[in-house]
Amino acid sequence: MLRVIDHGRRLPARYRRAAGILFAALATTALPAGLAFAHGSLETETALVVPPGYMPYSNGMGDPLGVTLTRHAPKAAFVAHAAHADIAASNPLAAKVRDINARFADVAVATAEGYAPIPCVSGIEGGAMGIHYVNGKLIEDGAVDLGKPEAVMYEPKADGTLELVAVEYITTKGPAELDGHLFSFTGSPNRYGLPPFYELHVWAWRANPTGTFADMNPNVSCDAAVATQQ
Repeated sequence: MLRVIDHGRRLPARYRRAAGILFAALATTALPAGLAFAHGSLETETALVVPPGYMPYSNGMGDPLGVTLTRHAPKAAFVAHAAHADIAASNPLAAKVRDINARFADVAVATAEGYAPIPCVSGIEGGAMGIHYVNGKLIEDGAVDLGKPEAVMYEPKADGTLELVAVEYITTKGPAELDGHLFSFTGSPNRYGLPPFYELHVWAWRANPTGTFADMNPNVSCDAAVATQQ
């Protein structure tokens, strides 16, 4: 689904006004099927998901098909959309990774392609990697392929679902790099039971304040995984 993000609340007032005009124009225009429009301001966050053929009323609040434009929408959802846009804008590799590996948003796709989970990985100083779904055959072949990451990483949620947050490229052949980014080296023995390997995490779906290619992400938690095991 395409999402159009307005970062107006980060801009000077004159640009926020221009963003408001854009929002009003979109509200009176028939939008393409599956288009989702999110708008943020200093005071509110609003979001609208538009089904095929839907034409919102001129004031943006009409709802003939039962699809509601919500004011003061959950901030977490708005931030998630904006975070994706921020990652894409600042990191071309992360954008490539997200586009080519979007299928893994459904964990069933990962299992169908031969990935299997290992326990949720947390950092000793906080943060986590999440649950790795690992493809042993891809590790064994030693190749690095943008569209075939050796591990796909999910954050366990309280409702039992898994949210895609990152991928990890792993090879036993090195030094290794991907699009100019050098892999880190992990010796043996290690807690994964692997021989010495080279790896690169790419946090393509969850912003990481410590870096897009850092191992741990303070914005990821294994708490829900621990809760479901008790």
